[in-house]
Amino acid sequence: MTRCLNKVLIIGRVGRDPEMRYTPSGRPVTTFSVGTTRSWNTSDGERRSETEWFNVVAWSNLAEICKQHLGKDRLVYIEGRLQTRHWEDQEGNKHSATEIVANEMILLEDRREASTTEFEDSGSDEVLFS
Repeated sequence: MTRCLNKVLIIGRVGRDPEMRYTPSGRPVTTFSVGTTRSWNTSDGERRSETEWFNVVAWSNLAEICKQHLGKDRLVYIEGRLQTRHWEDQEGNKHSATEIVANEMILLEDRREASTTEFEDSGSDEVLFS
């Protein structure tokens, strides 16, 4: 049997305050964006940088924690998997969006703060803190 892997790890800044809503069954879901910036020097020695933006989705307890602890410009580590959704709008136009479905979030503080806080979606009602 062939093994497969779908795992994404990013560290970046939250681009907008998280938005939380509830599914019809009452399950919380929070969405937010994270930007990762890379920098390099061109062959002429000019410094360049570009930011890549990722849409992130967190479910259940992790959704509530992300809503409570994250905000615009906070530095965060996200671990999860890529998922692509497909839908058709009212005019019949087809759309798709690829997003990170988070299963772990670590809020990274600046050096003045002594620790990081880790949150994980364990698939149950427990949330792990370390």
